[in-house]
Amino acid sequence: MAECILETEKMLVYQAQLGDWDNLNHLLVCKKSKKAVIIDPFFAEYWKKICISNGWSLEQVWLTHSHWDHSKGVDGLQDRQVWVHQDESKRGWNGPSNRIWSNSPFTSIIQSIGELEFEAHCTPGHTPGHMTFIGEGVVVSGDCMFLGRCGRTDLFGGDVFAQRKSLVHLRERLLNLPSDWIVLPGHQYQLSDGSNPTFITVGQLLSDNEALNALDDDEAWASLEFLAFDDSMAEKARRERARAQQG
Repeated sequence: MAECILETEKMLVYQAQLGDWDNLNHLLVCKKSKKAVIIDPFFAEYWKKICISNGWSLEQVWLTHSHWDHSKGVDGLQDRQVWVHQDESKRGWNGPSNRIWSNSPFTSIIQSIGELEFEAHCTPGHTPGHMTFIGEGVVVSGDCMFLGRCGRTDLFGGDVFAQRKSLVHLRERLLNLPSDWIVLPGHQYQLSDGSNPTFITVGQLLSDNEALNALDDDEAWASLEFLAFDDSMAEKARRERARAQQG
C-alpha cells in the first residue's frame, strides 16, 4: 500500500512496494500545481487510481532503467510523457516510451514536474542508460545504488567499470547535499546492521554503503560479492551477449 514517506513545503512523496520482485515505486507530487510523476511503475492502474482519488494529474513517467520489473507499468501509461535514456536501446529497449534523455554518462540535466526541479543523472553500470534523480530533498537511485550496496553489473548491458565511475560521480554529488535528504532505492535489501529500511538519509548512506566505501580501493571493490551472481539471470545475460556478438 502506498505510504506518504515525505512531505515538504513543495512536494509529497509516496512509496509502495509492488510486484513479484518487491520493487519500490515512487510517486512525486508538486503540491502547488498538483502535477505528479511516477518513477518505475509496476502497476499502471494502481497509480492512476491514487492520483485520481487525490485530484492529482499524473503527467510523467520516469524510468531509472528499462528492466522489466521497473518498466512493466508503462504499458498502461503511454498517453503520458514516458521518459527513458536513449542508451537503454543498447540492451534492447524499444519502448513503449515517447521521450528520451540523451545526456552523456556521468552528467546531468534538469527534469521538471510542475514547479519541482530534479537533476537527471546518467549513471550507467547496472544498465547502459540508468538514471538517478536528485532534487527537492530526495535522491531516487533505482538499481544503481541501493541503501547498503549497489546494483549488480553482470546482466545484459551491465558494465562493472561504468558502475564504479557512476558511484564516484554520485558520491561527489551526495557529499554536497544536506545530510538529511533521503535516498529512495529501487529495491529493499537488508543492511549490514540487520535493519531493513526502504529509505535512509544521505548522511547514513555515505557512512554505511558498502559499495561507496570500497570505491577508492581496487581490492575492496573487486571483493564485493553483489556485483555479479551465478544464477539464472546471469546465464540469460551470457546468452544475450553471445547473440549480440553473433548478430
